[in-house]
Amino acid sequence: MAVSSEYLDYVHDQLSGLGGVTSRRMFGGAGLYCDEFFFALIDNDTLYLRVNDANRADFTTRGMSQFRPYPDSPQLSMSYYETPADVLEDAAALVAWARRSVAAAMAAVKPAAKAAKAAKGAKTAKRQRAARCTTRCRKRRR
Repeated sequence: MAVSSEYLDYVHDQLSGLGGVTSRRMFGGAGLYCDEFFFALIDNDTLYLRVNDANRADFTTRGMSQFRPYPDSPQLSMSYYETPADVLEDAAALVAWARRSVAAAMAAVKPAAKAAKAAKGAKTAKRQRAARCTTRCRKRRR
């Protein structure tokens, strides 16, 4: 993976309408996040957006290539597709495509992770109720 600072800056500028976009350098490339959702990556100064069944056809009908992290193993691929040049050059179009990729990233959150987050919230709520009850009981004893 490789990404030039100029290309990364360009992509950030084009995605400014999305809001909340940050990048993290990784393995010579960069990952793009909208809030905490990893929705795109840059490799060799090429932007790849996250896909799922809802937006994959946008890429495949235009003949865009899938991101393959290991050139020696073409059968290994990820759920990211190259962004068409005309979309990349049109900031409004890129933001629209990126929104669908953020939605794909959000949908990919594992149900177990959602359940764990909900369980953690339930435990916190239970502790808060217990603390309120304890406080009320202490006040009654006085």
